[in-house]
This record gives sequence, C-alpha cells and structure tokens, in this order.
Amino acid sequence: MMRALADTWTLAKRGLRHVTRSPDTIITVLVMPIAIMLLFVYVLGGALAHQTGSVSYITFIVPGIVVMTVISGIAYAAVRLNMDVQSGIINRFRTMPVAPSSILGGQVASSTLSNLVSSVLVLLVAVAMGFRSQAGAAGWLVFAGILVLFTLATTWLAIFFGLLAKTMEGAGAFSYILILLIFISPSFVPTTSMTPLLRGFAENQPMTPVVETMRSLLVSGTAGPRVWTALAWILGILVAFYLLSVTVYKRKSIVANS
Repeated sequence: MMRALADTWTLAKRGLRHVTRSPDTIITVLVMPIAIMLLFVYVLGGALAHQTGSVSYITFIVPGIVVMTVISGIAYAAVRLNMDVQSGIINRFRTMPVAPSSILGGQVASSTLSNLVSSVLVLLVAVAMGFRSQAGAAGWLVFAGILVLFTLATTWLAIFFGLLAKTMEGAGAFSYILILLIFISPSFVPTTSMTPLLRGFAENQPMTPVVETMRSLLVSGTAGPRVWTALAWILGILVAFYLLSVTVYKRKSIVANS
C-alpha cells in the first residue's frame, strides 16, 4: 500500500509539472471560466439579475462557474493521458517496477489537485468581484467535500475517454457535452425562466442538483433538498467510470502484451 501511494504521488507530480509548464492549459482552464464570469456579471448581469431574487447575481452564478472550471480541467487530463497512450509512455510505465494502480492513479491525483487549485483561484476572483457567502465552517466543509467528489468522478470520466479515444483531439471532445449541460441548468438563470420542454430536461440532468446543492451551501450554509440526488449522480458517475476505465486499461494492457 505504501509503495502504491508513493508511486502514485511520483506520477502525480509528473502530471502537475506538465500542467505548470503548459501556458495554454492554464489559460484555457483558468482564464476561460473567469472570462465567462466577467461576461455574465458585467455584460449580462443587469438583464438577468432580477431573476435571482434576493441573491446577488455574482453569488448565484459562482457554483456554475466552479463546476465549469472543473470540466475545463478534466478535458486536459483526458488529452494528456491520451498523449501518453499514443506516445507509448504508458507501455513503458508498465515495464517499470511501479505499482500498476499508480499509472492511472497518478493521472487522477494530478488532475484532481490542479482542478481544486483552479477552483480556489476562481473563488478568489469571485470574491474580488463582490461574491459573498453566508456559509459557516460546516457549510464550507460540505461544499469542499462535494467539490472533491465531483472532481474525482468527472476525472475518472475523463480517464475513460482519454483511454478510449483514437486521437488527442477526440480525447477532450466529451467536455463540450458537459459544458452544454452546465448552460442548460440553473447555473446562470433559474430553470423557471426556460421553456417547459427545456426546463423538464434541465431539472433532470446531473449538473442541476450539483449546482443547486453547491449554491444552497454557499448562500445559506445548508445543503438543500437536492443534496442526495446530487450525491447519487456523483457517486454513480464515479463508480461507473472507474470500473469502465479500469476495464479499458486492462484490455489495452492485454493487447500491448500480446
């Protein structure tokens, strides 16, 4: 166990170095969500603020922006993993005396850590823009726990697509669907402002309970009525894509060894 943890951390540090040495990754993962937050608050906020009631518009949209930050980050995790697969580095790792679980585990750890740091930076920018939370220490701890679980779950989703994709371009394409789901959710406007058909979809897709639970924690310090639905979606995605990723990885290992 200690060896596996040590090997995972070694490979995680390798992934983190790749992130810090890639300016385009930093710009896309960090600058894009901040730019969208600036756009919605300062350009569209005046027209949309009346729809959020007593909650300030910046406070209303922060949970969706944090979720978008994570989705942007995991897309690059999928691309980096696919690059390692295509270049043969993964096969080289298999021949080295490292714990087998650390090869994917290192990718997951580096992606999770870098995305959490990006989320904290986005929250700090939001505070500078006027975001204020009524949550106490307990509320922030629950918010952090849900954010970590969501990041882990979506990272394993990214690992699956990174292993499955035939090209680096295709590896990150799945993130566009997730970003679309963020926009078709109460991230930027309440679902009550949507058409009935769109509202029905928005209220029953996975991003909605996650965003609403995060918002409830930040606004009032309580998890809200949809916390169990959010956790069910997150844990379901985590378990499903962990198993799928391991299955695909083992299949690729058998093909490589044969």
